[in-house]
Amino acid sequence: MEIAEKRIEELELSRIRMTITVRAQDLRSEYDAMINEYAKQARIDGFRKGHVPISVLERKFGPSLKTDAKARVVEKALETALKDVSRPPLAYEMPELENDPSFELDSDFTFSVNYDAFPVFELPSLDGIEIEIPAVAITQEDIDRELEDIRQRNAIVVEKDGPSEIGDIVIASFVELAEDGSEISGTSRQDFSFELGKNLNIYKFDDEIVGLKAGDEKTIVKTFPDDFEYPEYAGKTVTIKVSVSKVKHQDLPDLDDELAQDVSEKYKTLDDLKEAVRAHLTENLQTRLRKAKEHAIMDELLKKTKISIPRSMLATEIAMRWESLKQQMGVDSEEHLEMLLEMSGKTREQIYNEWGPLAEKALATNILLDKLIEAGSYTSTDEEVDAEIAKEASHSTMSPAEIKTEYEKHGTIKYIKEDIAIRKFFDDILSSTTVKESGQMSYLDFMKKND
Repeated sequence: MEIAEKRIEELELSRIRMTITVRAQDLRSEYDAMINEYAKQARIDGFRKGHVPISVLERKFGPSLKTDAKARVVEKALETALKDVSRPPLAYEMPELENDPSFELDSDFTFSVNYDAFPVFELPSLDGIEIEIPAVAITQEDIDRELEDIRQRNAIVVEKDGPSEIGDIVIASFVELAEDGSEISGTSRQDFSFELGKNLNIYKFDDEIVGLKAGDEKTIVKTFPDDFEYPEYAGKTVTIKVSVSKVKHQDLPDLDDELAQDVSEKYKTLDDLKEAVRAHLTENLQTRLRKAKEHAIMDELLKKTKISIPRSMLATEIAMRWESLKQQMGVDSEEHLEMLLEMSGKTREQIYNEWGPLAEKALATNILLDKLIEAGSYTSTDEEVDAEIAKEASHSTMSPAEIKTEYEKHGTIKYIKEDIAIRKFFDDILSSTTVKESGQMSYLDFMKKND
């Protein structure tokens, strides 16, 4: 279909208004073609199929025919108009017809559609970037903490007959009781396992459980503070009946050469293990420091440019985060997830509002980074991809060839190529970036902050 005129206007948030005019003779041609198609298929009493007069169709279905013709004209005219636009609609939603434009067969037809387009912006200068990163050092305390974690992971858990203590693992069933002593439906939990002292249960009743043995029962009356983390219990007094079925004790191994050998055949002595721990922590720290620098650089570049994120793109990003949260929480329905959120005092709307600024910044960062990499022509070679796969294989039981086959089978080689291009970009930017220390920070605090 030919269009007589096309006008494009820039709206807020990377939204486009396209106004299209179609001449009256083209409307009539489209209408005639449509009604002739209908006439060939129409079934009306008194007429054979394919022999219904057009005048009968128009008399019987006049308004709906006009509506159908209007929809067909809009669709075809829009398809034609979009063929040569520099900023086509994003795939997140269809172009939206503005208002309800008047449609008369013997007059030119003008209508407008609104749609989201990819943001257009000027790339910021890469000169004179200054960032601040905390000074972080690995201390003996960090190494000792990692060694203690290794002891915990290699502990042998055995059942004990005596009273439970802080650090023991307790398996218990519990239920809330009403004032008359009856069990409250929906509050029971069977065979719940938790380590005493970590308060990883909803009632935080670890201290009240200490001293109980396998087979013991106890009724606990607990009053929760007004600012308790679970709002449904805040400021309330609850009676809970607890039945302990098992108490287990962690038998921790000594920190010695034997433990080092148990961890890996690569280690012969405890000193070997300690050196490996230090190397592991150092590698983790360098990786996080690099990421922190990259994020700081992108934050500085975002300050120098304005990227208007389309509403449909933002809505899609938030919806993806919602689906990811469902998977993380192990639920398969919207209702179940919303119920879990309500238990922590949150609604879906509140979560979406909290995510909004974070999701918008993440989208702007990715868009800007992609454009900067494209502008700098950063790419990767097959040799670089193979080297990256070989590096991954060195930490895996799979060979480089096996890993590459898996990537190719799932079509994910492109992600390795993207990562290499991103690394090259930041290598170049960091070589000219001024990095200042913002102060001292412990290894543990720094790693938690950048999780």
